Amino acid sequence: QVQVVESGGGLVQPGGSLKLSCTSSGIIFSRYAAGWYRQAPGKQREFVATITSGGNRNYANSVKGRFTISRDNAKNTVYLQMNSLKPEDTAVYYCVTGQDSWGQGTQVTVSS
Repeated sequence: QVQVVESGGGLVQPGGSLKLSCTSSGIIFSRYAAGWYRQAPGKQREFVATITSGGNRNYANSVKGRFTISRDNAKNTVYLQMNSLKPEDTAVYYCVTGQDSWGQGTQVTVSS
């Protein structure tokens, strides 16, 4: 059974940083791409970033230059380093990997 678990969300002031983690089990993680999506209140889920099994990265324009996705295959974990956070980054952040296995999400709130 595949499990995907996000962590690291919280409340941060504008301009601050957070690092999200997503650990998976039940799959050979190194064989799969992994990605982050987010859903703000009243909005549809949107793409944030992905990283392929080979380490190629892709970002939404809204987060380029501020967010960095990375992975540690030995730990079955993908990370999202978020810097220069803005109130509009407030959302539930979801991780996806494997054959479309999603986590439950972690809340990120950017507010003063």
